[in-house]
Amino acid sequence: MKQLLEEAMQIAGLTDFGDERFKLGLAALLDTYSSNNFTTEAQGKLRRRMLELLVSRLQIEDAFKRHPEALEQTISQPLFLTGLPRTGTSALLNVLSVDPAWRSLKLWEAHNPSPLEGLAPGQEDPRYLRVKKYYDAMNESSDFKKIHFMGADSAEECIFLTNHTFEDAAYGFEIFLEPYAEFYRGVERGYQYAYHANLLRLLQWQRPGESWLLKTPSHVCHLDIILSEHPDAGIVITHRNPLEVVGSYCSMMMTVVPEQSRTDPHDMGRRVLEHLAMQMDQSMDSRARLDSSRIVDVNYNDFIEDSVAVVEDIYESLAIRCPAETRDSISQYVVDHPRGKHGSHDYQLADFGLTENQVQDRFARYLASYDLAV
Repeated sequence: MKQLLEEAMQIAGLTDFGDERFKLGLAALLDTYSSNNFTTEAQGKLRRRMLELLVSRLQIEDAFKRHPEALEQTISQPLFLTGLPRTGTSALLNVLSVDPAWRSLKLWEAHNPSPLEGLAPGQEDPRYLRVKKYYDAMNESSDFKKIHFMGADSAEECIFLTNHTFEDAAYGFEIFLEPYAEFYRGVERGYQYAYHANLLRLLQWQRPGESWLLKTPSHVCHLDIILSEHPDAGIVITHRNPLEVVGSYCSMMMTVVPEQSRTDPHDMGRRVLEHLAMQMDQSMDSRARLDSSRIVDVNYNDFIEDSVAVVEDIYESLAIRCPAETRDSISQYVVDHPRGKHGSHDYQLADFGLTENQVQDRFARYLASYDLAV
C-alpha cells in the first residue's frame, strides 16, 4: 500500500489524502485482490483503478482547501433513485435526466469531481476526452453495454463518488469476496454520505444546477442516513420480482469480476442472493421509521409498460412541477430509446446454482409486502 500511496502523490504532486480512515478500506481491497488468485492482467487493472482513485482523492482534498466556498453550497431537494440492482433504476435515471430541472451526475465528472485548475473559459476539459475515449472503446469491444450502458456523457451512479472513500465497491464484485466482504458489512455509512454530500457541493460549485438527480442501488438500505443528511430529499424506490433480479445481478457480477479461479458461478449465486435479501430487509426496517411522504414506490412492470405515467406519478407524489414541454421531451426520449437498444441480456437462475424456491423463500417478507408479478 505504501508504494501505491507514494506513486499517487508523485502523479498528483500532492501529499494530503484527508481523513486517513480511507486506508482501512484500501488495505481490505488490496488484500482481496492479492488473495483471490487474480491473473496478472487483472491485478494490473485493479491496481490502476486504486491508483486513479488515490490521485483523484488527493485532487479533491486540494480543491477543498483551495475553494472552501464550494463547501458552502446548498444541496436543495435532491431526488435519490434506488432499489435492488437490475430493477430499472438506470432506465428511470435516464428518463428523468431529460428534464432540464434536474442536475444529474455525468460519468466523466463522477471520475473527476475536482476542478481542473488553469482551464481557460470555454476550453474542453481533457479529462472528459480521456473518459470518453475509454468508454467508447469499451462499448466497442465488450458486451457489458447489453447489461448496463456507460458513456462519458451519460447520467451515472453516484457510487462513483463514494468510491473515493474506499468503503464502496470499486467495481461491484468486491463485496462478494473476502476479506473486503467482511470489511464492507461492518462499515458505518454516515461518513460516506457526508463525504458524498461534500462532493456534490464541489461539483455544483463548478457546474450549477437546480436540484440533484442521483442514483445508486445501495442507497436502498440507507434511507434513514440519506434523509438525515438531506431532510428535504425525495426517494424513489424501484421494485421488481427477485426471480428476475437475482439471476440478472449474478450475471452482471460474473461479467465484471476479472478472470480468477476461486469465484465459481454457484458461489456467486449464494452470495448475491443473501446480499440482496439482506439489503431489502434493512431497507424495510429503516423505512418503517421514516416519513413515508418522502418516498415513492415504482413497480418495474409499470415503468416498462408506461414510463411517462410513472414519471407523472413521481412528480405528483413529491409535488414536483412537470411542464408540458418536459412531458413531451420525456415521451420522445422513451420512443427513441426502446428497451434492449444495446442488446439483450440473457441469464438463468440455474446458471448460478439457484432455484426459484430458494429465491422466493429468502425474499418471502419482501414478496408479501409488494405485488411483484414476473
